[in-house]
Amino acid sequence: MRAGHGKPVLGLAILAVVVACAGPSPSPTPPGVPDPTATATVVPEPTAVPATPTAVPPTAAAASPASASPAAGVLEPPAASLAAEGGDPVVGQLGSYAWASGGSDSPWLPGAPITVGAVEPVAMTVDPAVPIATWSARMMPIGAAAPIGAVSLGRGAGPPRFEAPGPGDWTVEVQVRFEDGLGSASYFWALTST
Repeated sequence: MRAGHGKPVLGLAILAVVVACAGPSPSPTPPGVPDPTATATVVPEPTAVPATPTAVPPTAAAASPASASPAAGVLEPPAASLAAEGGDPVVGQLGSYAWASGGSDSPWLPGAPITVGAVEPVAMTVDPAVPIATWSARMMPIGAAAPIGAVSLGRGAGPPRFEAPGPGDWTVEVQVRFEDGLGSASYFWALTST
């Protein structure tokens, strides 16, 4: 045996040991089935790019002053006026109210003077025009200090409208609850029915 013949045999033996240590070759995985021996690769999700803001046209309801929210900083509910059909409106006295983040608790007030025909239809409006959800109206003889025994003049939804009391001098209170949880208020008039 010559000295050079042992090296190829030794190289083949080392190669056989390396292949044996590497383990069996993986069997091919059928298409569509995940390879159990494969290492998971994490692919980062793409960073979201904010879309360009698109202007949304205002709706008719949003643009309407009747549906607008009270102006920021307005600490009292709107002024209320009472008028007979065709008559001049009279701004009432503001009584108890809850509005914005505040309110006031008021006694029964004498009211702002107004003269109308007996049992004539009267209507109340508010300025600024804030939508009214519900209302109720009641009356007491003028000079009463409290509403004990007050007589109802009506109740309803939307703008208040009711018949004035019969002949005499009366204190009339109209209580309203505004839409959208804006608040509530009571208003007073010293009403003379003729």
